Amino acid sequence: MTPAHAVGFRVKSGFAVAIALRGPASAPIAVARRVVMMSDPKIPATKQPHHAGLFQIEEDTREIVRRVRIVERCCAASVEALLCESWLEGSSFRRAAIIVGSTIDPETVGNPHIRAHAYEGQLFRRVLEDALRAAGVRSEVIVEKQLTATMNARVSRRPREIAATLARFGDTLGRPWRADEKSAASAACTASQSAAPSATPTPTSAVRLGVKYG
Repeated sequence: MTPAHAVGFRVKSGFAVAIALRGPASAPIAVARRVVMMSDPKIPATKQPHHAGLFQIEEDTREIVRRVRIVERCCAASVEALLCESWLEGSSFRRAAIIVGSTIDPETVGNPHIRAHAYEGQLFRRVLEDALRAAGVRSEVIVEKQLTATMNARVSRRPREIAATLARFGDTLGRPWRADEKSAASAACTASQSAAPSATPTPTSAVRLGVKYG
């Protein structure tokens, strides 16, 4: 049987922490930790495309669209590079889980500044989903507050055993092994337990790009 890989991502602003696991779901082995860039370090504004500065909202629609296009290209290139790495040789990578802070609809947020953050969270989640889908990888999105319950429901181990497994992954991959790495590793474990449903592409729109602040 071809060895399988599952990858978990913890999405942040402009990047994601990724942890890859290999082997059977009953005894996965941590094989890689990566930072997946979803912004251009040479263009700092792409890390927060809906901001014009500290606590300032970007209101130039054309500028937002320009930054979003850069984010899309950066994420696609990063995911493609991840899939070409040597640790994937001779194995399949078809499952992923994406951990996010929230899936709130930005249009429901009244405060303009918080709404800008919500647009950015939506954007980085969406471009990662799109890049994985384009590569033939099925992914699911899990809100971080629901991660522990989701993992416990899928992984047939006691919480103490799960904690020991995550700690072992940290020993294998080395430092840093912080909350983001643990979340990504938990996501990979969760993804390895069942195939995530195929996502349906969503057409790009002005609202989805977050170019309206109401």
